[in-house]
Amino acid sequence: MGRNGHALKISVIGTGYLGLTHAVCMADLGHQVLAVDVDADKIQKAARGEAPFFEPGLEPLLRKNLDAGRLRFTGSFAAVADFADVHFLCVGTPQAAGGHADLGYLDAAVDALAPHLTRKTLLVGKSTVPVGTAWLLRARARAAAPAGGEVDLAWNPEFLREGYAVRDSLAPDRIVFGVTSDRADQALRLVYATPLAAGVPALTMDLETAELVKVAANSFLATKISFINVMAEMCETTGADVLKLAEAIGMDDRIGRKFLSPGLGFGGGCLPKDIRAFRSTAAERGVSSLVGLLTAVDTINLGRRQRAVAMTREAVGGVLAGKRIAVLGVAFKPNSDDIRDSPSLDVCRQLAAEGAVMSVHDPVAMPNAARAEPGLRYADSVGAAAEDAEVVLHLTEWADYRAIDPAALAKVVACPVLIDARCTLDASQWGAAGWSVHVPGQPRQQRPEGTQNAWPARPRARRRQRAPAAG
Repeated sequence: MGRNGHALKISVIGTGYLGLTHAVCMADLGHQVLAVDVDADKIQKAARGEAPFFEPGLEPLLRKNLDAGRLRFTGSFAAVADFADVHFLCVGTPQAAGGHADLGYLDAAVDALAPHLTRKTLLVGKSTVPVGTAWLLRARARAAAPAGGEVDLAWNPEFLREGYAVRDSLAPDRIVFGVTSDRADQALRLVYATPLAAGVPALTMDLETAELVKVAANSFLATKISFINVMAEMCETTGADVLKLAEAIGMDDRIGRKFLSPGLGFGGGCLPKDIRAFRSTAAERGVSSLVGLLTAVDTINLGRRQRAVAMTREAVGGVLAGKRIAVLGVAFKPNSDDIRDSPSLDVCRQLAAEGAVMSVHDPVAMPNAARAEPGLRYADSVGAAAEDAEVVLHLTEWADYRAIDPAALAKVVACPVLIDARCTLDASQWGAAGWSVHVPGQPRQQRPEGTQNAWPARPRARRRQRAPAAG
């Protein structure tokens, strides 16, 4: 039996980021889990205990549950249909060319599974979809399944944050059950018996509302981020400090400080595609005010990348061609190797397109970045990336970078100029070490009097001692 006393037989369809994390965590809750994927390489790696992406804590938990016999992998949809009574649909819904969600993988998953469903069973969608998708999938599954009307469908949206996905799966802040029957609600309460017993709130609702929860939450978070970034632009025109502004308005409990973080904006595989897909749905349904809001949010967010490029151009005197630029971080966020729609990598592309010579460091994302952008130079340490640099850009807020010794790093650069596009480094510490610090939405941190004052840089011909910088 599982930790909750209710060990169920569960299948997980799809072993990408969402699917593998869900399968591992369901097994860790004590359930017997069989995961299926059409990608044989993914299945083989997972069965060996190898996660194909970086997520803190996931791989040890994968191996633990493989060793315990609670988790297995297969390529057979007939096998999972025979094994489980609850099937979680965890395939991707990527952004299509027109901005709407591509449901092709979800339809294919249902089409592959349904012909093997011969008894009463529950399909549970976790993917992010346009409202109305669940009813269509329910009809699609019932039409293809021998069990027909005995096949039920529920929607249980995921709220995983990359870098915290294991914790968010095992101890979420809420669990949403979109159902059409008491039987589906009761089945899901058995699946999540352990977190529910620990006090995690569960909200039961209709399918449409459950589908909207995820995209509405992501749209609100994206709006909050874009709002404070607009305030950063306002602060730059008035001489105000956006970080102090964010702190002050964040103390209002109606607003809160979380996600009120100015900087380079959001990226990754969720927020950008979700707000664009939601905008597409709003347009189809004639909700023009929502279309306008999400268009503005997206435009503001992309504009932050252009602002970082402009700040870099200004810092080197207006012409980027031939300038050596060091970049700290290319993952779209810390504690992840995900570079999908990475603001940092986008900035690197724009700078390189203007002829800048780019040298990049990231604690874990460089292999993925190198496959996407092989023309950039990738350095194995912060010191190596910054050697002879005329500007250092801080673009992903890894904790490693907050541990850098600015005085030591100043010894290897050609000119101590820092652009902290993530607004998380200690500007006063860097300024005291002789750096000219540029932070979006903040007054410039000037170098102390007597230190070297401005670009252009010191001659690069003289070799410098490599700094014992973090990374």
